[in-house]
Amino acid sequence: MADESILSDDFIRQLIDVGEVDILVGVPTHNDAKTVEPAIRAVQAGIIKAFPRERAVIINADGGSNDGTPDVILGASIDDVHRSFDGYTLRTLHAISTRYANTPSTSTALHTILAAAELLRAKACSVICPESSNLEPDGVANLLRPVYRDQFDFVAPVYRRHKFEGILLSNLLYPMTRALYGQRLREPYAPEFAFSGRLASQFLTQHKWSEEPGDFDPELELTINALADGCRVCQTFLGTRSPTKRQSRDLVHAMRQTVGVLFSSLVSTFPVWSSKTASLPVPTVGPEFEMSVESLRVNRKQLKEMFSAGVVELESVLRSILSPSTLAELQQISTLDENDFRFHSELWVKTVYEFAASYYKSVMSRDHILQALVPLYRGRMFTYLVENRTASAAEVAHHIESLCLDFERLKPYLLELWNGRK
Repeated sequence: MADESILSDDFIRQLIDVGEVDILVGVPTHNDAKTVEPAIRAVQAGIIKAFPRERAVIINADGGSNDGTPDVILGASIDDVHRSFDGYTLRTLHAISTRYANTPSTSTALHTILAAAELLRAKACSVICPESSNLEPDGVANLLRPVYRDQFDFVAPVYRRHKFEGILLSNLLYPMTRALYGQRLREPYAPEFAFSGRLASQFLTQHKWSEEPGDFDPELELTINALADGCRVCQTFLGTRSPTKRQSRDLVHAMRQTVGVLFSSLVSTFPVWSSKTASLPVPTVGPEFEMSVESLRVNRKQLKEMFSAGVVELESVLRSILSPSTLAELQQISTLDENDFRFHSELWVKTVYEFAASYYKSVMSRDHILQALVPLYRGRMFTYLVENRTASAAEVAHHIESLCLDFERLKPYLLELWNGRK
């Protein structure tokens, strides 16, 4: 049953006017008037090309824009798209908008889109970032098609990245999610994804919407739910990722939104992840991995200094989180100079797993645990940057794969920590 409590009366009337749909595309916005039009054009063209006979709607969930963003979306004439190529939809492509609050909330925006999808009985849904200026119509179609035509429940994107972009993703989120849930989904936390109506209804029921902070991003939890519940998942290549507001957030905030969610999920999904012993590739539309390797200046020295300072200043905190042997090794490498310093992968994996277990046991404030991980992650960043300074795309891929295998190989260590045997 649709969660109508999140939907205003006016929005419900708009949804009733639209009626049941096959395809639903949600666009959460806040002051995106300058960037949203190319994304909407791509959505319109993708639907016209791939789903001309299906009933479709674009839903804008706006968090209090004062720059006319909803007007840009509603005013994007589909006739312009028709003229750009030889294609027409046989049904009306609806576009509606609702202002869910006067301040933006990723969680409320997604909640609104999921509730609308359930009310409209949408079969295939996607969420598109309003800053995705590089999004192509084929990308929109390739997100939705596996759900609508091939009965997948969740479709994640694959992006072309610079080798020094998304280091938290490649060094923690992807390898740990892969080790836990046994599927090699490269982008578990992304601004664009697709999902089935069934998964939307399931997540609406399972997620504790009223218990989360206002700035919480639930996308990673949606991905984890799909993986843990045995849903059919795949991924599709979307090209180069456009810069987004999310990428400009500070590192502590990023840790809360990603690593915090990942650690929190370990409790409810323990029966699933504790029984997984290996990982398998997932079906992929397009390349599984594309990377650019052009020169990029990065201040590595500052990362090393922040790591070493953090190990010293947070010693009492780290003593409560880490095993004596792991802390001693971190203290030892923190005294090395830049040329000799290396935060090797096995030590990094053990560190992450010990943080996850301490988070589960709440040895102190969970937020303080996440904050304490930040300087240690900077040390791992330093090593990643040094190891891949002159590496080719193939060599970077090899390094990431090797780290993933270490997360899988050392997973029994996490179980020992979880069960209190170490």
